[in-house]
Amino acid sequence: MVEQNISQLNSIFHALGDATRRSMLHALSGGERTVSELAEPFDMSLAAASKHVKVLENAGLIRREIRWRTHVCHLEPGPLESAQEWLRYYEIFWTDRLDALSRLLLEEDEQEVNASGKGEDK
Repeated sequence: MVEQNISQLNSIFHALGDATRRSMLHALSGGERTVSELAEPFDMSLAAASKHVKVLENAGLIRREIRWRTHVCHLEPGPLESAQEWLRYYEIFWTDRLDALSRLLLEEDEQEVNASGKGEDK
């Protein structure tokens, strides 16, 4: 099960690692699109767009259905949740680290203010 999750995460992050595929996912967040519609904003052939769609499909991020000769794509947001869960760990990690740094800097500022204030009293 763990291996399957690692494999799925690898596929998801590989798919998200390309700006064209991220743009395609963004377009699909607005509703279904054909492969031609997904390719339209880019200077690429339908074959190239289909390769991008296949990567997204293999990662489980989209579902493709064939209507006659037209391939229609739909966003499948579920796998993004598993990627978000993985990222959440690092969000918490870095938030805690940055909070600790912030506290340290505030303490240093307070010490400097106290030290300079004592010097003025003399």
